Amino acid sequence: MRLDISYDGLGFAGWARQNDLRTVQGDLERVFSQILRAPCSITCAGRTDAGVHARGQVAHLDVALPQWDWYFDAGRINRALPHDIRVWTVTVAPDGFDARFSALWRRYSYRVSDDPCGPDPLVRHVSMPWFRRLDLDLMNEAGGSLVGEHDFTAFCKYRERATSIRDITHLRWEREPSGTAALHIQADAFCRSMVRSIVGSLLPVGDGRKPITWPAEVLAGRARTPWVAVMPAYPLVLEEVGYPPAHELGARQAITRSLRAPVPQS
Repeated sequence: MRLDISYDGLGFAGWARQNDLRTVQGDLERVFSQILRAPCSITCAGRTDAGVHARGQVAHLDVALPQWDWYFDAGRINRALPHDIRVWTVTVAPDGFDARFSALWRRYSYRVSDDPCGPDPLVRHVSMPWFRRLDLDLMNEAGGSLVGEHDFTAFCKYRERATSIRDITHLRWEREPSGTAALHIQADAFCRSMVRSIVGSLLPVGDGRKPITWPAEVLAGRARTPWVAVMPAYPLVLEEVGYPPAHELGARQAITRSLRAPVPQS
């Protein structure tokens, strides 16, 4: 079954199930296990960190049922879930579908308010205050050097035997009608802290403290540096996950699994 999910991440210690901590996966598995009357495991497209939100998270659940009356069960599922998670659809997934490994891309947004008064109080939980005026043209020019396939080790939290090679296909800052600066970034996948570190490299360019070439220099260094701040999690939103046509899902899964295979130790 494919699940399309939204959640407010402020009350969670991230997606992944953890002992003694509230997580999105933990709450979903608890509710679905009660409804299905059997233990279940739910796999998502992108495991969000603590505090990160999702508008378009996708997950899958393996279940053997003769039929599924989504209209009947939608209310039961969402009444049982806490108010900060919603399951919008549950559908029978096509053969070869895997929420994580079949995905072609993930798209995130990150919002920053450079208004001297700070963000609107009604959206303060998804918009970070930045008390320096930002030049989005400079930030977009600097961000252009990060588009494409690169080794993003300098922007990722280290994981033993994991690869940090990712392919960014879109990166652009835009002014919303409210005046908020919003980053929209899309890639085949993201490693831990990658988007927040990229934001941390672009904001000093936008406020004039760093040259346009600085994010490219950080990328070329291929090493974490204390000069790049990992920005707060709460303005980050997983907006959408893209998948290939149904007949290509299995092939895409095989490709992704090979790309994400652990790097052999020397």
